[in-house]
Amino acid sequence: MSEMSSIQDSLQSKLDQLECHFTWDIKKEDLGLNDILNRLEEQAKMGLGGEQGVARTHCSLGYVKFLLGRKEEALTDLLKSETLIKEKLGVNCDKNLIVTYGNFAWINYHMKNYTECESYLMKLQKIHERFSIEPSTVLDSEVLGEKGWAYLKFSRKYYDKAVEVFQKAVELDPENSEWNAGCAKALFRTETGTLCTVDSPAIKQLERAIEIDPDDDATRVLLGVKLLFCSKKLMNESEKMIETALNGSPEHPHVIRYVGKYFRNQGFVDRSIELLKKAVEKSPKSGFIHHQLAMCYKTKKINLLKEKRKGNWPEVNNARNQCIYYLEKATSIKDSFVFAMSELALQYGEKRDLPKAEKLFDRTFKTAREKNDSVHVVHYYYAEFQQYCNRREDLAIIHYTECLKVSPHTSEGERSATKLKNIAQRYLNDDPDDWKANEILGLIYQMKGEMFGDTKSYAATSGNEEDDESLSNLCEINCKI
Repeated sequence: MSEMSSIQDSLQSKLDQLECHFTWDIKKEDLGLNDILNRLEEQAKMGLGGEQGVARTHCSLGYVKFLLGRKEEALTDLLKSETLIKEKLGVNCDKNLIVTYGNFAWINYHMKNYTECESYLMKLQKIHERFSIEPSTVLDSEVLGEKGWAYLKFSRKYYDKAVEVFQKAVELDPENSEWNAGCAKALFRTETGTLCTVDSPAIKQLERAIEIDPDDDATRVLLGVKLLFCSKKLMNESEKMIETALNGSPEHPHVIRYVGKYFRNQGFVDRSIELLKKAVEKSPKSGFIHHQLAMCYKTKKINLLKEKRKGNWPEVNNARNQCIYYLEKATSIKDSFVFAMSELALQYGEKRDLPKAEKLFDRTFKTAREKNDSVHVVHYYYAEFQQYCNRREDLAIIHYTECLKVSPHTSEGERSATKLKNIAQRYLNDDPDDWKANEILGLIYQMKGEMFGDTKSYAATSGNEEDDESLSNLCEINCKI
């Protein structure tokens, strides 16, 4: 074995014991690197999270830029992270440098700067000796907190890991506002609607985070949204939370975007559009905000169609075109945005550009399958496309069924079950012994545990057929516009 090879092996063994992005099992194939890069750069530019938050953002940027092959820029971001930490904390900053120095060591190793790599390993060793912590057993809350934020910001696939890590950080440092807020946001994102109750872990943690930091409007707005989602009886409390958050942080993009979503869900679409347009001015590279604006215009389009006013087709066309515009912006910013891609393909279908819709659905299925993420979402949207735009109910049944099988307890799975129930009901109305209808109901029973003994009991549990008829009519009207 050559001397150089021996040095590399020795360094590799030490590097593997570090706590940093390179050892947290973050897989490049799980990440939309350009989207993450845009979001992190915006967060750093806007100073979100204060000096420590910006330092943490630059540390993550260093890792992302390394994965993009921009190694010199990666080192520059890590240097910014180190400088900010030292300026903020002075002599008491050692624990806060563990992750940054770990990333420094790894990147210098990959750049074959072995002397620099060894230098950072020595710095880390001195930190561990000072705190009597072995590198392989680091459980310091600062490291866990940084790990939790990385999981939360990098990919929805890591949200469960973020919850687990933040909970450990909170156990070690129960009064730390950052770790409590991170834990609350991770739980908010992982807790599905079917599991949401007024005493859910997410709501309890959101309340705890606000108790520790009453000025955290970004967390307060999430609590407001969550309360209303869990119970309409909490509307007054929810509205108070939303109003307080907006008054306290009227320029904060995270506050504005969730307030905008809240107003849209409450039926105040124009107010939501107004807020989200302000937010997108401050965060022009936010795929999320562009997507929310698109959803506002979709809602506006549907409301206009339901009015059935003569002469309002120009308004309908404008709303639909605005919806498509913002969806196209969202998918150009984040090229793996499966939800926005699926919605955009459906909008193309409603506009009767069926080849363009089919092509985008093909790409969306490919993206979702490659990332093994949200495949059920694409099945649901494609089923709607087949049912309402392509008039292929046989294909719609296949894809609603696939969605239900893959994710029965998601909102798309729930809606697929409802769509299938309504289709089955129509079959049963024509023929109570229809084998296809009974096969569909049998599948729903198998997946959802729902028993339909006869058509009367079935009708009592089925979804609203008027919703299906309404959407079908809307698509027909769209075809004429």
